[in-house]
Amino acid sequence: MDTVVARTILSLTGPGIVLTFSLAFAVFWLIERRLLYLPVLALSCLLFTLGSLSQILGWPPGVGANALVSGAFYTLAVLLTVQGILLRAEKPFNWWLCLAVFAIIEALFWYFFYVDRNLTARIYVQHFGYGLIMISATVPLAKRPAPRPVDRVLFWVLLLFALHFFPRTLLTTANWIAPGVAAFANSLFWQAMLFSVGLLAAVLALTLLFAAFSDVLHDLRRERDYDALTGVLNRRGFGDRIDTELPVIDNPVSLVLCDIDHFKSINDLYGHDQGDVVLREVGKVLRQNARKHDIIGRLGGEEFAILMPDTDVEAALQFAERLRAAVEAHHYGLPDGATGVTASFGVATREPSESWNALFKNADTRLYVAKRGGRNRVVNQDNTLP
Repeated sequence: MDTVVARTILSLTGPGIVLTFSLAFAVFWLIERRLLYLPVLALSCLLFTLGSLSQILGWPPGVGANALVSGAFYTLAVLLTVQGILLRAEKPFNWWLCLAVFAIIEALFWYFFYVDRNLTARIYVQHFGYGLIMISATVPLAKRPAPRPVDRVLFWVLLLFALHFFPRTLLTTANWIAPGVAAFANSLFWQAMLFSVGLLAAVLALTLLFAAFSDVLHDLRRERDYDALTGVLNRRGFGDRIDTELPVIDNPVSLVLCDIDHFKSINDLYGHDQGDVVLREVGKVLRQNARKHDIIGRLGGEEFAILMPDTDVEAALQFAERLRAAVEAHHYGLPDGATGVTASFGVATREPSESWNALFKNADTRLYVAKRGGRNRVVNQDNTLP
C-alpha cells in the first residue's frame, strides 16, 4: 500500500509543476494584457494537468472512458501550446485544423478501444500525432525573419520536444510486461513517458516564460527608444545606437539629414492631424528605402537622420537623391490643390578619426544650405542636386 501511495505522490509531482506554470502564465497575462498568447499557454498547461490527473487518479472510471477523457485533455493541451507559440510569433494557427486534428485523434482512440482494442495502436496514434503537431509548428518558426536569441532557443526546445515522442515511444513500447492496467502502470513506457514528458514540458514552459519576459523587456525598450508616430528611432534611441555602433565601424560612414519643407505651413493650413499623417508617411518612406543595417531616427519635429555604415560619399549622395524623389512622389492624402510634400537633405561622410559631433555638424550645415538654396534638394560637400 505504501508503494502505491508513494508512486501516486511521485506521479502527481509532474502535474503539480505544470499547474504552477499555468498559474504563472495567467498571472503574467494579468500584468501584461497585450501578450495574448499567455492565456492560451495558461489554458494548455491546465488541460495537461487535468489529463495527467485523469490518468493517475483513474477518473472517470473504466479504461475506455478514461483513455478518451485523458486523451482529449492531452490533445487539446498540445494543440493550444502550438497555438500559443504561433500566436507569439504572429503566425496564427488554423483553429479549424485544430478541431479536425482533435476529432481525428479522438475517433482513433475510440476505434482502437471499442472496435479493434489495440493499446499499441492507441499509443502510436497519440504520441506520433503529438510529435507531428509540434513539428508542424516549428516550420513557420524556422521561417521567421531575424529571430531574437530567445526565439532560436524556443525553436530548438520545441523541436526537441516534438522529436522525442518518436524514439522514446519506439524504444519503450517493446518492454511492456503484459497487457492490463496494473502492468501498464509499471511498464517502462509509462515510467519513461512520465519522466521525459514532465522534464521536457517543464523546460518548454520555462523557455516560454523567459520568452514572455523577454517580450515585455523588448516592448519596453521599443517604447523608450522608438517614435510611436513614425516608427523610427526617437532622439534618445538614435543617440544610443550611435554611441554603441559608430565607434566600432572602421569603414566609411555617411550621415543623411532630412527636413520636411514648409512643415509649419502644413500644420497651419490643414491642422496638426494632417501634419501627423505627413510625418508618419515620411517615416514610412524612409523605412522602405533604407537598407536593413541603416540607422533611422527622428531627431525632433520634422527632422530625420539616417546613418549609413559602409557607405562612401557617392553612394550616400545617390541614396539621398532617391529618397528625395520618393518623398516628393509619395501620396500624403492632402486636400486637392494642396502643394506637394518635399524635403531637403544634407549629406556628410565621416573623415578618418572624425567625431560624431563633427559629422553631424557637417551634415547639418549642408542641410541648411539646401533649405536656403530653394529646398527640395540634396547638398553634399562636392555638389548640389536639384
